[in-house]
Amino acid sequence: MPQPAEVSEIIEKHLVSFPKRHKVVEIGFFGGNFTGIDIHLQEEYLATACAYLKEGKINGIRLSTRPDYINPQVIKLLKKYRVGTVELGAQSMVEEVLLASHRGHTAEDTIKASGMIKDAHIRLGLQMMIGLPGDHAEYDLETARAFVELEASDARIYPTLVIKGTALEKMYLDEKYSPLSMEEAAERSSAVFRILEGGGVKVIKMGLHPSEGFLVGDDLVAGPFHEAFRELVMTKIWAAELKPLMNTTDHRHLEIEVSPKQFNFAIGHAAKNKKELLKYYNTVVFYRNEDLKNREYHAHTH
Repeated sequence: MPQPAEVSEIIEKHLVSFPKRHKVVEIGFFGGNFTGIDIHLQEEYLATACAYLKEGKINGIRLSTRPDYINPQVIKLLKKYRVGTVELGAQSMVEEVLLASHRGHTAEDTIKASGMIKDAHIRLGLQMMIGLPGDHAEYDLETARAFVELEASDARIYPTLVIKGTALEKMYLDEKYSPLSMEEAAERSSAVFRILEGGGVKVIKMGLHPSEGFLVGDDLVAGPFHEAFRELVMTKIWAAELKPLMNTTDHRHLEIEVSPKQFNFAIGHAAKNKKELLKYYNTVVFYRNEDLKNREYHAHTH
């Protein structure tokens, strides 16, 4: 955890790395339960960040915390220092899963905290984990639907990983817990993604990235970790979109236009979707079309 004096140094170092134009910069306090640390320490961190906000050098401040670490005193402090987004580590909205995972908070805690954040006109982010002890696919959907009802602005989806030195590792070694396979994790995440997206919740992250420092060396014992996990999920979602094109052998050549942002997802991780289409066509070519948005596509056969 950086000392308050180090925060400015870290911010200055990163600010010079951004392009001069078209930048949206936020300062984020992550990797722990920010509102659970000493209140004076919170204030020191936030005062430093807020100074950059007032100077117009950054566009926002966001932080992550636990649902049971939000109260009126905390909200007052966050408002004072103009925090724009609070992300809650809800993980699940099913009591059975929270209890089996020893989370130490309830779904009701998440509902109350979300209400306080929204009432304070602070953007709400919610984080969920799939594949926790006691979890199953229907519970994922239940949690996703609850996130929509809570009117979260954005969400993160993390498949559960077994990390060395944790209680979950002991459960795993005692054969009391089985992590999801990569296939299950991608499939279940794609179902959650559809619900969140359909309810207007932006999914800003899927899966951990090694650069986040959660995994060091051989810390990962088991579980569906993949550096391109989002790509695996989006490949599945695009496979469903492209399925109508996989029912005929009347046409020999297929051209598909997609949004530039969706280009790699449409082709699929390791070109999975393209390979599937090649079972029906001699040639399959994907093109970028700036006019298309999200998962719109134009298909031409000849």
